[in-house]
Amino acid sequence: MTTPVLTTTYNFTAYMIYLPVVIALTVLVSQFLFKNSKTFMIDIFHQKKDIAMATNSLFKIGFYLLNIGFALCIIEFFQIETLERLVVALSKKIGGFSIYLGLMMLLNLLLFLKGRKHAMNKEKLTDHENIDI
Repeated sequence: MTTPVLTTTYNFTAYMIYLPVVIALTVLVSQFLFKNSKTFMIDIFHQKKDIAMATNSLFKIGFYLLNIGFALCIIEFFQIETLERLVVALSKKIGGFSIYLGLMMLLNLLLFLKGRKHAMNKEKLTDHENIDI
């Protein structure tokens, strides 16, 4: 009867590093994005600040849910047995998540720009209608 050989893995360490880093990245990007998007939202909603801020808050919550949910979905690490593999695994996971987070930020920015363009077009149509009358 042979006894199984137990090897020390760094998986738990990987999880304890990965989770705070991706959550901090998500919060940092979210704070930056939605602090600066207030101007777009106010413009989109024609200076109606209460609706703009409420919508901005909803976008922020959705941003948190999507990004933290994705970070949790990709959390799995496989048998990290050396510190070198720990660094490589964390680099791949955090790097991949950073790329995803950047794409999500750009997507939100595009949505804000599209909303602003739509609001400006609607305002121009309203102005033209008022001139024609």
